[in-house]
Amino acid sequence: MGGSMSSESQGAKPLVANEAIKSQSNFLRGEIAKDVADTSTGGISENSNQLCKFHGLYMQDDRDLRTELKKAGKEKAFAFMLRVRLPGGKATPQQWLVLDSIADELASPSLRLTTRQTFQFHGILKGNVKQVIRRMQSVLLDSIAACGDVNRNVMAPPNPERSPVLEQVYQHSRAWSEYALPKTRAYYEVWLDEELVAGGEEEPMYGPTYLPRKFKTGFAIPPLNDVDIFSQDLGYIAIVENGELVGYNVTVGGGQGMNHGNAATYPRLADVLGFIPADRVNAVGEAVLTTQRDYGDRTNRRHARLKYTIDDRGVEWFKGEVERRSGVTFEPARPFEFTTIEDPHGWHECADGTWFYGLHILSGRIKDVPGWPMKTALREIAEIHTGDFRLTPSQNLTISGVTPEQKPKIDEILARHGLSAENNRSRLRLNALSCVALPTCGLALAESERALPDLLSKFETVLEEAGLKDDAISLRITGCPNGCARPYLAEIGFVGRAPGKYALFLGAKYNGTRLNRLVSPSITLDDGVELLKPIIKRYALERKEGEEFGDFCDRVILPADATLHSVGTVESPAEPVSAN
Repeated sequence: MGGSMSSESQGAKPLVANEAIKSQSNFLRGEIAKDVADTSTGGISENSNQLCKFHGLYMQDDRDLRTELKKAGKEKAFAFMLRVRLPGGKATPQQWLVLDSIADELASPSLRLTTRQTFQFHGILKGNVKQVIRRMQSVLLDSIAACGDVNRNVMAPPNPERSPVLEQVYQHSRAWSEYALPKTRAYYEVWLDEELVAGGEEEPMYGPTYLPRKFKTGFAIPPLNDVDIFSQDLGYIAIVENGELVGYNVTVGGGQGMNHGNAATYPRLADVLGFIPADRVNAVGEAVLTTQRDYGDRTNRRHARLKYTIDDRGVEWFKGEVERRSGVTFEPARPFEFTTIEDPHGWHECADGTWFYGLHILSGRIKDVPGWPMKTALREIAEIHTGDFRLTPSQNLTISGVTPEQKPKIDEILARHGLSAENNRSRLRLNALSCVALPTCGLALAESERALPDLLSKFETVLEEAGLKDDAISLRITGCPNGCARPYLAEIGFVGRAPGKYALFLGAKYNGTRLNRLVSPSITLDDGVELLKPIIKRYALERKEGEEFGDFCDRVILPADATLHSVGTVESPAEPVSAN
């Protein structure tokens, strides 16, 4: 039956508490409805909080207010974060307008675009959650499986109308998203008041305990690796020959999360299993997912991702199991090459005569500030737009399917509100990513989104002094080591360790095909800038022709005799890493 666990894989160790919560939840229902109806508190029970993740919801609180509220004898300022399920990041103007109004009326007033290519709301009070979900449902949006131990929002190239191949890849990503959804009707019963299922419900793919841990899928079309395909549990690299999609190279076992000081946890690049025809995406995806379901570690959530299953049992074993379950024999991987991760910005004409406009949005945060009303401008565009919006994996936005007649109207709105200048930024800023972190994320150890603007300004000064202001360098910062902004694939990565302190990583390959390495386990952002000043100057003077910053660091700055630990740390028998 689906969801059975191999006794060999689990041994005699006790299962983690989450497994009991899932198995006793009646397919993700639990006590959620009862807890949501309880008006005596702004929060819900921990069991319901764990189950709500499968519904796309996290209970959070405003950590800026914790001390004040505790002193006053009051409960935490609870509110909910909700992620929208949006395969490939595609939204209609009508959906945009509804989400915009939800932010204004029922959540914190900003919209946020995530690094998984979807929308995220913060500050939703418990009594408003049902209304938010119902209004989303009115424009055919939901938050099912946007979080939790399931296949989460599926990523794909954000501009499918640019060619028939891109449209095919988008459709495959959407089809896999739908195919891998949980089949339980719990979401509809709890939030949309659908009639309670009397019994007989099954989860043919997931089983009653779903996956051991979260599972992420992405689709990429070389030469653009905008989805960071090697960070995904499951990846499909489109192979295009003579202008036609012939199939996919399949990757498995990528993952970014780790824990500071725990060598048993580490970021990992995915392995390439081989090539499959395009019509076998769902069959292979199901086989990968169910293999992880049956053999993933349910005794230790820090060892529960697919990357550990593959490292424990071997890539060849895993490949054989997927072939057996899917009935698909992998062919040798076809050649491919990734060259960049950067989104296209500004106006671009498409093959069908329409246009798209790529808009940079730092940290994906859409809000109105004095002199820069981005949220208002995009609302005005949505009111007249006949195409759609595409969210990118780099937290940016593409206004797609713009007709030649609409183009000057949209241009005028962008110019009138000052958004035309938003793309005139350093390429360091255009490539930067951050997670939300404080004050809402309960896992955050340090600032991220709120620290990014000042950090970028300081690095931009350093780069300009070195004559590198137009160079593309990837910088990413996260508030904790879980890796939501994929920091271990950044040429410069800051990972929160404690208030004001970060682990500094250097040397990833710009195109997302090599992890970086630990340079300093604990450093302030200002000290990180100072440490990197001489390295950046050396890069300007000593780099080879065409050499990118991450490659230079990997070749010159990181010790040649260093050994790379599984956690991505550098151990050198000589002196600490230095720019001298």
